Amino acid sequence: MKRRLSALCTVASTFVSTVASAVMSAVAIIIVTVLAASSCGKAVPTLSLLVWEGYADPSFVRAFEESHKCKVVASYMGSSDELVAKLRGGSASNYDVISPSSDVAAMIATTGLAAPLDLSKLAAYPQLSPKLRDLPLVRIGDKVFGVPFMWGPNPLLYDTSAFPKPPESWGVLWDPKLKGKISVWDDLSTLYMAAQILGYDKPDPSHLYNLSDQELAAVKAKLLELKPNVRKIWATGGELTNLFQNHEIVLAMGWPLMTNQLRKLNFPIGETIPRENTTGWIDHLMITAASERKDLAHEFLEYMIEAQTQSKVTGVTGYVPANPRAAERMSAAEKASLHLDDPDQYMARIYFWQNVPRRDKYNEVWNEVKAAQ
Repeated sequence: MKRRLSALCTVASTFVSTVASAVMSAVAIIIVTVLAASSCGKAVPTLSLLVWEGYADPSFVRAFEESHKCKVVASYMGSSDELVAKLRGGSASNYDVISPSSDVAAMIATTGLAAPLDLSKLAAYPQLSPKLRDLPLVRIGDKVFGVPFMWGPNPLLYDTSAFPKPPESWGVLWDPKLKGKISVWDDLSTLYMAAQILGYDKPDPSHLYNLSDQELAAVKAKLLELKPNVRKIWATGGELTNLFQNHEIVLAMGWPLMTNQLRKLNFPIGETIPRENTTGWIDHLMITAASERKDLAHEFLEYMIEAQTQSKVTGVTGYVPANPRAAERMSAAEKASLHLDDPDQYMARIYFWQNVPRRDKYNEVWNEVKAAQ
């Protein structure tokens, strides 16, 4: 009898032990599953940009991603009008940070497309050039809607194998010998350039942004005369770089970004500001009103205007940094090439883009020029 009871106890003990083990295993599996699901559900924050080419290069963006455990995704725009169209067309919520130029920054601020900045979160803001920082472009009352980021000209780019000496005037674009050998930018800047040839920037350069119907008609006629020489109207920086690299063109209005790219490719590219001077831009970084990641966006703006990052952006783009302290990280030759040894004199040759009150009319004229055969 005792032996039977002992056997029964042993069986019961084994059963209890087996059940307990199974229960513990089940609990462990549940815990692991819950933790795994929790981990998978914790998505990496993504910051979406709509910016000019060169402003989201991995060489400087990757460090921000690593330090903030986030992902930066960038889309690029080819013109200010493309940026405005996307923001007005219902795509504003797709982007957190944008880089409008000085021709549309004020409009974006005043129409509620951008969020006011909390300057207490931007420790590097006081370091920015006072001349750029204090412009009224992105200020409404005591609110600031953007930070100056980079600035520069729209220079004349030329193939030095075709032009051993820099062309002296924008007028060279109209030379009949250059049929099919030039390119112009798909932007209102091409209208401004033609207006300069016609002298409409004298005595007041800001008049370029407020031309009359009669003056716009003359600009249109001047650009129609140019059409035989135009190989292609470029829309992105990569397009223009390829046109030069493939020897399809020898002259174009471009950006210092393309000059930088072509020099790295050992292409014989030259860059100059002709005697008529040129238009240029002050790019700002702004946070969209629709952004759901405004705190992270503020941290990104702070990172992008710090001197160390600014010097890296300049290295990629060839543009002039808004933070003068970036020059402390450059050689004397680099400072000279960016005109940081005398930025005021350089700025005097650049007619910075301004708001165009009749932008729709300008676009109408430009579209007619493009459509003409």
